[in-house]
Amino acid sequence: METLAVTTVDLARTQFGMTSIYHFIFVPLTLGLGPLVAVMQTMWYRTGNPEWYRLTRFFGTLFLINFAIGVATGLVQEFQFGMNWSAYSKFVGDVFGAPLAIEGLAAFFLESVFLGLWIFGWGRLSPKLHLATLWVAVIGTWLSAYFILVANSWMQRPVGSEVTGGRAQLTDVWDLLGNRFALHAFEHTILAGLTTGSLLVFGVACWHMLRGRNADLFRKAAALALIVAVPVTAVNLVVGSRFGIVTTDYQPMKIAAAEALWDTEQPASFSLFQIGGFSRSDQTPSVDLEVPKLLSVLATGSLDGKVEGLNQLQSQAEQKYGAGTNYQPNIWVSYWSMRTMAYLGTLMFLVAALGAWFYRRGTLENKRWFLRLGVLNIAFPFIAISAGWFLTEMGRQPWIVYGLLKTTAANSANVGSGTLALSIGVFALLYIALGVLDFMLMRRYARLDPPEATEGDGEEPTSLPAMGY
Repeated sequence: METLAVTTVDLARTQFGMTSIYHFIFVPLTLGLGPLVAVMQTMWYRTGNPEWYRLTRFFGTLFLINFAIGVATGLVQEFQFGMNWSAYSKFVGDVFGAPLAIEGLAAFFLESVFLGLWIFGWGRLSPKLHLATLWVAVIGTWLSAYFILVANSWMQRPVGSEVTGGRAQLTDVWDLLGNRFALHAFEHTILAGLTTGSLLVFGVACWHMLRGRNADLFRKAAALALIVAVPVTAVNLVVGSRFGIVTTDYQPMKIAAAEALWDTEQPASFSLFQIGGFSRSDQTPSVDLEVPKLLSVLATGSLDGKVEGLNQLQSQAEQKYGAGTNYQPNIWVSYWSMRTMAYLGTLMFLVAALGAWFYRRGTLENKRWFLRLGVLNIAFPFIAISAGWFLTEMGRQPWIVYGLLKTTAANSANVGSGTLALSIGVFALLYIALGVLDFMLMRRYARLDPPEATEGDGEEPTSLPAMGY
């Protein structure tokens, strides 16, 4: 059995990976649930229907719980750049710092300030202005996501910069902000967030309908969730395929690893499932179910497109960057991360489409097996998004900045294994506690009955009861 971490670099990677994936669990729900809550409040503002007010307050509470813990876990990553990855920070700081500074000083403050106004503005701001504060906060969360993805995408495809004196220097901010990789990553991430938010709303609605509580109220929530989930999950399957083409253009090794494709093929078949074939010493799988030409379509957009193999790409990398390094990422992780993401994405679309069919026929509440599936379906986007994160970050290895800086040369030389191991243990315990707290809070508030509206809620904000958060 292989040791998880045997060097300080491995320990630093383990710590950053653990904290990043934990933080990233909360990000898509913030991106997706926020606009849904804003739509609910918009419907209340436009119609005066107190049911939309009740849903706004109910799902707004879940949104705020998730937002608060997401912010707390995200702050840790900023400190790790300087503490565990000082060589990396020195190399990328003049480029990487720009989008992160914009995110922190502009987008994050925008969302935080206006979200605070929304929380404390009930009964104090006019209905129209209060609604506007939530929409501005939602825009802020999306802007935050964009600038963070700009920074990450520069690591995937360095543009708008040049290396001078051993450091990357920003030469064109518009190339940086308009990075093709970032634009496709942002599109994919926002759609994944809307998927996460809509399926959580739908799953909570299914839970309440299973118990026969507030059925009419949560039927509205289910309808809104399905209106969003069906087209978004369908479109994201297409967007994900297009993102694969972009990745092939700039990181062909990642695509080859995600398919465990050792030798170049034209056209290339897509492996649905395989056993074995994930290492240099075992390149031929014992079981392999394939769809002819599908990989060519996914990777190049053409039925006859050529997809380069791991062996050929390794040789090219050795010629360009030097021999003695394995330029191939973990094949097993890349292969199964891609399929976990793709298969769950397809399953989420099928569940949403079937739910819309049942809703249209008026039989949704009678399909108890499907309502249980709807509750279970809450977990699927979180698993799929985590798998996508694994593919994006681990599939880039051995590079921390693709083609410019290797991960083994990016850590802090003066931070020892003992310090890293201790901090990993502390963070693990802290994040387990935060995870339990988040689950308990989300579960508790998701099981409550939505607050009742008082007379005149649709017209006079001063008559609203106090918020529950």
